[in-house]
Amino acid sequence: MNKRLNSVLFILGATVANIVVMTILFLVLLVLFARFLAPVLPPWANQLGLLLLFVGAVVGTYLLYHRFMKWLSEKYPLEHYFGPLFSRRGR
Repeated sequence: MNKRLNSVLFILGATVANIVVMTILFLVLLVLFARFLAPVLPPWANQLGLLLLFVGAVVGTYLLYHRFMKWLSEKYPLEHYFGPLFSRRGR
C-alpha cells in the first residue's frame, strides 16, 4: 500500500473510532447524569444538562484523540507511513 492509501484508511478508521468513543462517553455521562442529577433537577435544567453532556462528550473525545495521537507520533515515525492528503499541483 502506498502512503496516500495509508492516510485515507487511517482517517476513515480514526473517524469511526472517534464516533464510537464519543458514543460510549456520552452514554456513560448520560447514565451518571440520569442516576444522580436528573431526579433532583427541574425539566429545563435536565434539557440544559443533556446539551452540556453532548458538548462534554465531544470535547472529551477530542482530548482523548489528541493525547493518543501525541503518544502514537512519539512512539512511531508516522511521516514514514502516511503522506499528505492534498498536494500542490505542478504549474
